[in-house]
Amino acid sequence: MLVLPFRTEKSTDRFPLVTFFLVVINVLVYLYELRLAQVGQLQTAFLKWAIVPREVTTNPNLDVVLDFVRTMFFHGGWLHLLGNMLYLYIFGRNVEDTLGEWLYLFFYFFCGVAASLAQIVLSPWSPLPLVGASGAIAGLLGAYLILYPGERVRVFFWFLHIVRVFRPRADLVLGAWFVLQLFRGYTALDANTAGGGVAYAAHIGGFVTGLLFVWLLIITRPLWAPSSTRKPS
Repeated sequence: MLVLPFRTEKSTDRFPLVTFFLVVINVLVYLYELRLAQVGQLQTAFLKWAIVPREVTTNPNLDVVLDFVRTMFFHGGWLHLLGNMLYLYIFGRNVEDTLGEWLYLFFYFFCGVAASLAQIVLSPWSPLPLVGASGAIAGLLGAYLILYPGERVRVFFWFLHIVRVFRPRADLVLGAWFVLQLFRGYTALDANTAGGGVAYAAHIGGFVTGLLFVWLLIITRPLWAPSSTRKPS
């Protein structure tokens, strides 16, 4: 069975420049990863340039700050990359349109760092590198849930001979995604498998960070909020 959001019906007022460049940079970094893999240096690069929880907790230093940023641009495979870039584009462009380029860029990295920290808190002695933009993108999903809960999301559904496109509300799609991360994260902990290579704590931490960030922004700057989230006076 395949259930895949592929488009939001919320239009934008301007070209999502930051989102576009984030996608481009992620793709270029992945092409570089392929070259490293050809010469057997990919895992070494991950250990050197990405976040490794055990290294952060046992040997914190200034270079770790750069690791928190670099780790968001590495990916563990082309499916990992494509899934992240799809979610980044379909949800990120609306969030960028609302926040503006500079606040959106800060928000993206802030959520990514918070996501990595959440995973480190859960698995402080893990020797496995944390790679991928999933935590930062999860923050975008949390933001979207607050900003545009009633917007329609087009979802592709495929099961056996049944192929459909549905248009559920964003709060249903994103709420279901978050519950699924909680469930998978819990079962991974129960099985003592550290998520089977998936950093569910980072997903959850990024989502909650994005949700709280935008919620606090709205209640402290109510005139900034989109009309769909403003309460009548």
